[in-house]
Amino acid sequence: MPTVSVIMNCHNGAQYLAEAIDSVYAQTFQDFEIIFYDNASTDKSVEIAAGYDDRLKITKNTGALQALGHARSVATKLARGQWIAFLDTDDTWFPSKLEAQLAVLADTDYAMCYAGVE
Repeated sequence: MPTVSVIMNCHNGAQYLAEAIDSVYAQTFQDFEIIFYDNASTDKSVEIAAGYDDRLKITKNTGALQALGHARSVATKLARGQWIAFLDTDDTWFPSKLEAQLAVLADTDYAMCYAGVE
């Protein structure tokens, strides 16, 4: 079981998708899985996501576009990690993001941690 499940919901995110996924793979903390939920994309998003290893799990919504909250709920139910992290397909993480947040959470009763943006 991975420590972190990274939830990526995607609807036609091909333009920035590889950069976003690469920022997860570049993490100093490597015990993660990515739950990639394709939300009725019509671009090359799924093909881009399929180019990664088995830590990236692809699930497709082939029906009508779903609201982001619903899509995140579906993807979260597929997660196996102790922690859930969300990454939008047009965002990137600094390489030590997961390591820093997990260090803050270690040996605490916290159930959630968030970070600023740049």
